[in-house]
Amino acid sequence: MTGADAIAARVQELLGADVKNVRRLSAGASRAMWSVDAVRRDGTLEELIVRTDPRGASRPTGPVPESALLRAAAEAGVPVPRIVAEDDEHLVVERIAGETIPRKILRDSDYAPALPKLAAQCGEALAAIHSIPLDRVPDLTAQGDAVEMWRAMLDGFGQPHPTFELALRWLDERRPPGSGAAVVHGDFRNGNLIVGPDGLRAVLDWELAHVGDPMEDLGWLCVKAWRFGVDRPVGGFGEREDLFAAYEQASGRAVDPDVVLWWEVLGTLKWGIMCIAQAFTHLSGTVRSIELATIGRRACENEWDLLGLIG
Repeated sequence: MTGADAIAARVQELLGADVKNVRRLSAGASRAMWSVDAVRRDGTLEELIVRTDPRGASRPTGPVPESALLRAAAEAGVPVPRIVAEDDEHLVVERIAGETIPRKILRDSDYAPALPKLAAQCGEALAAIHSIPLDRVPDLTAQGDAVEMWRAMLDGFGQPHPTFELALRWLDERRPPGSGAAVVHGDFRNGNLIVGPDGLRAVLDWELAHVGDPMEDLGWLCVKAWRFGVDRPVGGFGEREDLFAAYEQASGRAVDPDVVLWWEVLGTLKWGIMCIAQAFTHLSGTVRSIELATIGRRACENEWDLLGLIG
């Protein structure tokens, strides 16, 4: 069977429903994503997304499946897609209407009403994520020292990057006090959110979730790369003050802007090093990809952003 036929057969088996309109989506860099319509025996139509994992593939979040994170997040009040069915290789969730492409969210008139709300809605969603009890995901991996981890990765490339070295020194000398251990989404940013004209509808892509400092998520959302050319510091759509105020009100946890700045610098450094890593993946022949090569060229943008942040 073709990929579409196999997906249709498996969803039919899982749900006991007729399946139609199976379509491969371009979203999903590391996993295949499919749009599926399922017709239940009572005639009701369910619009679904099916994510497939290769058999035996390691889970980016460690031993905790993404479905467990989605259930814990839903219980905590995070807007996430509802799980419909799953097995070892497939996760079937409801298909939520909306947009994920940042340039459309930031520039199309359809989403203009959402932009003034989004920073505060993100603050509320992050507060809910960070409220997930750790015992709900007891095997979620705890992140080690972030500065040392990214220093080791940079050293592994054997290339001189003075700006990244300067940023590592800056981070090392200004380590903030910890904000306590929490479930951290790890990739909460414009591009991993479903947005409608009413604002935030769902948080996606939990593959990098871990236990860490909750301020990491706030700093990552403010990294300049995720503004996509729009001069607003929170995802290109909002202001830090709105993000922080909503987060504080929803979480009861105070936000120190200097601590978030530290994590924003760390996030900018991290993305710069990840750009180098993607270029190496292409240049080494591991995965030949024009996209990876192009992303690699963006390392210099992060060097420029870092100089502005720490200057």
